[in-house]
Amino acid sequence: MSGDGREPASVAEPHYDWDGFGFDTRQVHAGELPEPGFGSRITPIHLSNAFRFDSFDQTHGRFAGTDEGQLYSRHLNPTNVVAERRIASLEGGTGAVVVGSGTAAISSALIALVEAGDHFVSTASIYSGTQILFNRALKRLGITVGYVWDPDDEAEWEAAIRPETKAIFTETIPNPKNDIVDIEQVARIAARHGLPLVVDNTVATPYLIRPLELGASIVVHSSTKFLGGHGAGISGVIVDGGTFDWRASGRRYPLLTDEQVPGAPSFLDRLGDEHAFEAYLRLTVVNDLGPALSPFNGFLLQQGIETLSLRLERHLDNARTIALWLAAQPEVESVDFAGLPGHPQHELAERLYGGRTGSVFAFTVAGGLVGARVFIDRLQVFSRMTNIGDVRSMAIHPGTTTHLSFDAEKTQRLGITPGLIRLSVGIETVDDLITDLGNGLRAVRDAGLVPHLSLETTAPGGH
Repeated sequence: MSGDGREPASVAEPHYDWDGFGFDTRQVHAGELPEPGFGSRITPIHLSNAFRFDSFDQTHGRFAGTDEGQLYSRHLNPTNVVAERRIASLEGGTGAVVVGSGTAAISSALIALVEAGDHFVSTASIYSGTQILFNRALKRLGITVGYVWDPDDEAEWEAAIRPETKAIFTETIPNPKNDIVDIEQVARIAARHGLPLVVDNTVATPYLIRPLELGASIVVHSSTKFLGGHGAGISGVIVDGGTFDWRASGRRYPLLTDEQVPGAPSFLDRLGDEHAFEAYLRLTVVNDLGPALSPFNGFLLQQGIETLSLRLERHLDNARTIALWLAAQPEVESVDFAGLPGHPQHELAERLYGGRTGSVFAFTVAGGLVGARVFIDRLQVFSRMTNIGDVRSMAIHPGTTTHLSFDAEKTQRLGITPGLIRLSVGIETVDDLITDLGNGLRAVRDAGLVPHLSLETTAPGGH
């Protein structure tokens, strides 16, 4: 009884089930677990490599996969669980597994689906590091990839898909060319052939598009980028859509569908399509290869996700403003931003993204390689660095960095020209960013690399 003699009012328990809440609410709260020790409001960092078991039987159950919970930090960490549940909620998946990097996420997802002698198909315009992973590391494991150069060409897809094909891979917004992909169309092709579709949603993030809602089976992220957002820690994540019918596909995924522990049901028999892939991924590929995420980086990832929508709004507004400005500059030969009027994919960009196709795109400066060098060396606000999705704006020359190992024919086919510069537009004051870019373009003009302009032509000033 309270001090005034009245019965105390009941106390409402906090929410821990955030289904049905809005995106902004879920990015702050989804995945949280009760913290009974001290009532810590922020998820603690569990810097423990292993965890006590309550009994002999629980120990056995954890190893057999019949008792869910901590086994070892390589397999599951309480800090990282919150990030996994939060990202799964935002993407609309049934579960997620965090790993040490975006490359680890892509390789883990694909190695879970394909093995020596198998094949998968990818769209050709994907991040260069991912192509290197496919063409070098996976090739050494006996896994082959076929590329589709025009995702709208049904005949090219039909020619690429073989009896031994086990998956399709693509990106929502490819880097650096911003040549967006119609995920719904690719998902229809994958479904027709009984193939899981793996989509890298790093640049778009679930704030812009959710591939699982468009028919994808699995989503991967380099959560180092926009999900984390602050350039402070490397991480990756694989999200299971829980909708792919593994037995009906007509293609063999034996580690998922067949018994792995003598006398115990398979992952699929025990968990069904909704949760089998997540558990299988966690307990086999990720556990076996060990691309574990540090719980400290898992903590940083959670902190970044909390402001995802707020940051993305500024990223998107800045990027569109800069793309429009660049398109009007005489020192710029072309801008690869699908949201611009006149771009070949402008209609698709409007339909999928309202014309705001992320904040990673490229443009071509006059003067080729020399022009690119002059421009980049003049920048003072844009950082010269190899990363994207940071709150800081960044610029890099793909031809001499990210695509350096590609031969001339492939580089040309991908549109990586000598004057191409990739921007990752941050959240700084847009006028300051434009001034910095303007100073770089003025340096190109002053170097005499734009023949049709005189040295007296007005260009933006600097700070």
